[in-house]
Amino acid sequence: MAKNLKKYRNDFPILKQIVNDEPLIYFDNAATVQKPQAVIKAISHYYENDNANVHRGVHTLAERTTQQFEDVRQVVADFIHAKYSAEILFTKGTTESLNWVAQGFAQNRLKPGDEILISIMEHHSNLVPWQQVAQATGAKLVYIDITDDGQLDINDAKLKMTAKTKIVSLTQISNVLGSINPIKELTDMAHAVGAVVICDGAQSIPNMPVDVQELDVDFFAFSGHKMGAATGIGVLYGKSDYLNEMQPLEFGGEMIDFVEEQQSTFKDIPWKFEAGTPNIEGVISLGAIIHYLNEVGMANIQTHEQMLVTDLLPKLKAISGITVYGPIESKKRSGVISFNLEGLHPHDVATALDMQGIAVRAGHHCAQPLMKRMGVSSTVRISLYLYNTLEENQKFIDALIATKEFFKNGTI
Repeated sequence: MAKNLKKYRNDFPILKQIVNDEPLIYFDNAATVQKPQAVIKAISHYYENDNANVHRGVHTLAERTTQQFEDVRQVVADFIHAKYSAEILFTKGTTESLNWVAQGFAQNRLKPGDEILISIMEHHSNLVPWQQVAQATGAKLVYIDITDDGQLDINDAKLKMTAKTKIVSLTQISNVLGSINPIKELTDMAHAVGAVVICDGAQSIPNMPVDVQELDVDFFAFSGHKMGAATGIGVLYGKSDYLNEMQPLEFGGEMIDFVEEQQSTFKDIPWKFEAGTPNIEGVISLGAIIHYLNEVGMANIQTHEQMLVTDLLPKLKAISGITVYGPIESKKRSGVISFNLEGLHPHDVATALDMQGIAVRAGHHCAQPLMKRMGVSSTVRISLYLYNTLEENQKFIDALIATKEFFKNGTI
């Protein structure tokens, strides 16, 4: 672990436990990140001191909670360098954010003959909503391919980005391959043909600095729990002009301005999208984790992750019978690494590693079209974060070798 990050590991109480008689090694960070004590404390403090609904009451607790809630909107805007806090919408997570854009914005713009461009590496959350919109509008869903080493094929993107392309929706980092996509270059290409760009930032927002104005994306979606906030809270960033055009998908309390018997008017952005009692606890936790990550430093987190990947990748590839998917060079990938061991089912590998205290993910990772493109049904996936260490890397390699020997000879 980078020297300046060592002190932060102790902030995560869950990492201190023993699993199957071994110290826990948590390598499933692409699924969800563990919560530091600062987040746990912020949630407890809210319920112990401030619990009230927002935007409604005039009593002290309600006003205090509303102020905290709206303060976090500005904190998020600053964190991703949005121009205005009103460009920040609170959602349940990346999936809901992308569905809001697909159904509330894109579906109203598309017509038969238009094209929606995504990549074959997309998570189902950035794929299935576009299938639904294409079916509803008559638009065509087009896929950018990947190269043999698991990077997005820029040449294929250039060929498929045409005057017919109206929507381009891409992940910044693949949740399977770990590939880091050149979003700014792709955004420039898309805008040149008049397309609107949506970016899935679920895997990038915890691990690298993000500047939505520099990227010039039109929408950016991410989940709080992958950063270390509570589950059930996410963000949709959108440029103001597009958010004003976008239609809400839920109606009722909080998003209403005036209600008459036969019609209603809605509030301005961002509130017109946030119907009902929001996930106040989640928003509070999101503010807490952003303050925490700012203290650690996003550039430091990215550097630390690259150090771990540079150390682990060659050790992993040195194991005979292993196939590692994604970019060969560590500088072109994040800390998400998928692999398979010859002759072993990924679930068996994951179970054997769990017996040794190591938490990994096995399956199709909500990316079945990518699995088909790769010629496999599933993989084992490890994913690293700021609290992981070089020592854990080595224990993982030793455990993987022991797993291989166990299935070969019957002993670990």
